[in-house]
Amino acid sequence: MVGPDFQTNIPGIYVAGELGGMGLIRNAIEQGKQAVGEIAGRTKGRASDFLDVVIVGAGPAGFSASLAAKQKGLSFKTFDQESLGGTVAHFPRGKIVMSRPAQLPIVGQVELDRSTKEDLLAFWSDVQNKTNLEINFNEPVNSIAAIDVGGPGFSVTTSRGTYRTRCILLCIGRRGSPRKLEVPGEDLSHVVYRLIDAEQYSNQKVVVVGGGDSAIEAAVSIAEQPGTTVTLSYRGEAFGRSTAHNRSRIAPLIEAGRIRVLFKSVVKSITSQAVEIEHAGQRDIVAAEAVVICAGGIVPSDFLKSFGIHIETKYGTI
Repeated sequence: MVGPDFQTNIPGIYVAGELGGMGLIRNAIEQGKQAVGEIAGRTKGRASDFLDVVIVGAGPAGFSASLAAKQKGLSFKTFDQESLGGTVAHFPRGKIVMSRPAQLPIVGQVELDRSTKEDLLAFWSDVQNKTNLEINFNEPVNSIAAIDVGGPGFSVTTSRGTYRTRCILLCIGRRGSPRKLEVPGEDLSHVVYRLIDAEQYSNQKVVVVGGGDSAIEAAVSIAEQPGTTVTLSYRGEAFGRSTAHNRSRIAPLIEAGRIRVLFKSVVKSITSQAVEIEHAGQRDIVAAEAVVICAGGIVPSDFLKSFGIHIETKYGTI
């Protein structure tokens, strides 16, 4: 549950970005900046050995929030379990991620017309270097516990240490972990849950599972590589969950035979060389040297509930 000031039901814990319903990069950047503005009004100037805020996540919202905290002179630490970019770093290569300008703290207006994920990540890296912005990468937050300091206060334990802070800003993605199919063979090494680089699948037979934008983008990107054979398995009857843009991208590839789509199909098992798919009342054995599962993600509910955050729809998603 998130209020209009970005604060959850736990005083001192705030949410911004994808977790709070702001999936668009430009909006997440703005929300991260605004959330720090709320935090600064409550913490700045308090003499303490506590940090003013711990920011969890270095995606669009977390990166913007970190710049805002630096600009406002707050004492803060930013942690990310992976590298710079959050969810953006896992988008398909060449994906257009920004088409409108955005306002970044310290930097000002950012004009990145039709920027790919590579453009945006390179820009963020350059900004981080020029502003000397410190972010603790590859340091996941393991637990958060409230402590009594005569007001909101928390102990944040990461993989490397424990930090004390007055406020926490959660800028983590909604997809805490990928949604699995729970079928035999899913743990094989050639099965992945996100497409990093389509070029690695050149001259391979690939099965993509899912029917949303991520699945379609993965199938299209792989089909555009030389020598690929792509099968897309989706349990739905049509691509109702995807954007019109992505439907228009995949349509000519289906028509040209570059992508074979199996609607109303279910993956039953995976082997090192094939995928067994139930389709049209029978089971097909589809040859596959690689399997890309894009079945969505599971909200990190257990992590949020572990320190008392209520999860419901209000002012966004949480």
